[in-house]
Amino acid sequence: MNVTYVIITLIIMALGLLGTVLPMLPGIVLIYGGFLFYGIVTDWSAYGWKAMAFWGVIALATFAVDHLASALGARKFGASRYGFWGALIGGFVGIIVAHLPGLIVGAFAGAFLAELLAGRAVREALRSGQGALIGLLTGTLFKVALGIVMIGSFVWWVLN
Repeated sequence: MNVTYVIITLIIMALGLLGTVLPMLPGIVLIYGGFLFYGIVTDWSAYGWKAMAFWGVIALATFAVDHLASALGARKFGASRYGFWGALIGGFVGIIVAHLPGLIVGAFAGAFLAELLAGRAVREALRSGQGALIGLLTGTLFKVALGIVMIGSFVWWVLN
């Protein structure tokens, strides 16, 4: 075990863990990149292609979680298809315009405004926006937990 490579990998993974809550960093992708880096520089001595394939599929699946969590949360709280799409589009536009605050405001505002445009009452529209925020928070907590599991598995493989 080369300590320098482990430290570099853990720094990459720590940045990835930060990225699970900060949208300007590609969280799970960075953690996966840490796996990739360590595997390449150590000639895959701690783990092999099966582990990389497994975590690669998981990393790709988190993109779906990232983009759908707020919309699905809005839907769970009674949003119509307009609120669902409003949360999805609002979160996407928000993250481009203002990063994390934009994502939060965009998902809420998108669901809320789309419901109002669809003719729903303000109370129902607010509930859809609330659902979008709860979905966003749930998705973020899922990514943080997944990132911790990924880093933990790396440490486990390297230490054994």
